[in-house]
Amino acid sequence: MDAPLALSRAIDTLNRKIGQWVAWLILLAVIVSTVNAIIRKLFNVSSNSWLELQWVLFGAVFLLCAAWTLQVKEHIRIDIVNNLLPKRVQQWIDLIGHLLFLLPFCALMIYHSGPFFMRSYQVNEQSLSAGGLPQWPAKGLVIVGFVLLLLQGISEVIKQIAIMRGKLDDDETLRGHAAAAEAEAQRLLEQARAEGLAP
Repeated sequence: MDAPLALSRAIDTLNRKIGQWVAWLILLAVIVSTVNAIIRKLFNVSSNSWLELQWVLFGAVFLLCAAWTLQVKEHIRIDIVNNLLPKRVQQWIDLIGHLLFLLPFCALMIYHSGPFFMRSYQVNEQSLSAGGLPQWPAKGLVIVGFVLLLLQGISEVIKQIAIMRGKLDDDETLRGHAAAAEAEAQRLLEQARAEGLAP
């Protein structure tokens, strides 16, 4: 087994499992938001800690699922332009983009968010709102999220190099929901044309 590909698979498994578990926090955020709104309307009672908990849960999902989003190719891309280019050019764009932009950006964010988190943790930073939550756990999520994203970026580079060298098949089915929707729309259009329902 190729060691870099084994590392890539391990990173993919880690980020997929974390993403699948953390995604459930969306449901928890909806429940917290709903209960908080109902209590506020019925009993005219509100709590800054419950409001801030919603923000922390949303932030946790955004940061901790970013790596999984990259893995399944659901991140924002300029597909209109990218799809017009030859496959080899697309592969080079992905590889260079990860090496020159994604990985350095993640490293920079980890480097700067470390002291940001440590200062907050050392003073046990609390919310400026009365009854709010401690701030350091949310700041810690920034480091964890970017570490996971950096790892996934390394995994994507390993896979892209393997694909370009012919050691790994390019999984065309793993192009995100937008690509799947476009493919389905094209299939329906072709079917309508075959049945004489479309020009």
